[in-house]
Amino acid sequence: MALPLPDFTSEGALPARDYELNLDELANSMLVCGRPGVTDAGWDNNWRGQLAENLRLMAEQLWSIGIENIFIDGSFVENKNRPGDIDGYFECSFKSLITGELHAELNAAAKDTFWTWSDRELFGGKQRLPMWMKYRVELYPHAVDSPLGGGAGIFDEHGNELEFPAAFRQSRDFVPKGVIKLIK
Repeated sequence: MALPLPDFTSEGALPARDYELNLDELANSMLVCGRPGVTDAGWDNNWRGQLAENLRLMAEQLWSIGIENIFIDGSFVENKNRPGDIDGYFECSFKSLITGELHAELNAAAKDTFWTWSDRELFGGKQRLPMWMKYRVELYPHAVDSPLGGGAGIFDEHGNELEFPAAFRQSRDFVPKGVIKLIK
């Protein structure tokens, strides 16, 4: 069993580090249930619980095809009463990503076609992936062995594009923050 998560920093994020949680621990953590001993009438634990269940479905599909390392971030792991979604990334091989094997295996495991990173739909003025439209969860592939790098479209304070591991471990104001690593 994982240790309880620490309280949020003054910036509203988890202190900088990776926190390992399995899906049941996540569902029972302060990220869903709220901070112990803190009453916040605005904390939407029902919505957060639904997001965690949606993440469970997607994580199990990733694990079923051999993906091991899944990290989540975004407003779900921040002190925000009602996050809009869960953001995250998972580690995969460059070959499986560029050949389309990853995409095909995931859609076969899901018996659906929401696993894509190219098809987008307009929702609320933003372009959204089918996985977001279905589950309000966006998980992006990070090819750990890519000879090309793998920019996330997120930049550091100097204008350098970051890969997912670095991008997800800082706030929009470039403050280091923690992420959740899902474990089986």
